[in-house]
Amino acid sequence: MCRCKSGGDARPCYPSNLSDPVWEVIEPLMPVRDHTKGGAPRRYDDRRVWDAILFVLRSGCQWRMIPRDLIPWDAAYRWYRTWRAEGTIDRIHDALRDRVRQEAGRDPAPSAAVLDSQSILTGEGGTDRGYDAGKRTKGRKRHLVVDTLGLVLVVAVTSASVQDRPGGRRVLETLAARFPTVGLVWADAGYANQVDRGLLTWAYDTFKLVVEIVRRSDDARGFQVLPRRWVVERTFGWLVRNRRLARDYERLTTGSEAMVKLAMIRLMATRLAGESQRWSNRSTEQAV
Repeated sequence: MCRCKSGGDARPCYPSNLSDPVWEVIEPLMPVRDHTKGGAPRRYDDRRVWDAILFVLRSGCQWRMIPRDLIPWDAAYRWYRTWRAEGTIDRIHDALRDRVRQEAGRDPAPSAAVLDSQSILTGEGGTDRGYDAGKRTKGRKRHLVVDTLGLVLVVAVTSASVQDRPGGRRVLETLAARFPTVGLVWADAGYANQVDRGLLTWAYDTFKLVVEIVRRSDDARGFQVLPRRWVVERTFGWLVRNRRLARDYERLTTGSEAMVKLAMIRLMATRLAGESQRWSNRSTEQAV
């Protein structure tokens, strides 16, 4: 096992570990701990906790299978739950999204978005599990709203039995509350048909939000890249390349949503650091 040196301290080197430039992007966004309140000093710093959490995300392993030369699994899981409950993961995710948009020459407040859902199999146990008859999938459904760069604005995880229109109402309501600047949302035909335009009418009447349906041509055969819709499909592709997200192993939907944001934090921080995301354990693999 190779060893990485950071701050004079040797630490295990795994492909999922944060590089120094990526950590320099995330570190200023971490909460400052008040050491004047007493108590024992922390044994593991934030960076080593992040390395352990990202090992789980990238490899898809169980928490108890975190390598011992990282940090004990219970310490990693305890900090993961703390950051999730305190809103640390949400704050870092939102701050990085704003930075990526600014560096791309966009306003931090988006004006348009893309909506879609993805049914995913689950592991054993957990809450909010159901059957999606359309996709023939037993598990959960991820409802995403992304901006035109593919960055996540809203994520909601529900039972797979929740249809697109009820799920769409939930995420659009959250979108309108968090991003009042968004006035146009593209979605697929699953959110409205020729008979039922209830979601479209509701969104406009309630939030003055225009939901535009991007339909597939009746003459199309096989795979077809559709305008605007491909953006959110690419985001789903980014997510499932993390093995923890290729299947939903979380017992709670809040944990599923946090894993989605962790994946996007890693992707955005890597981009801001000027590096490329590597998806292989082989150091010679071409970065993508």
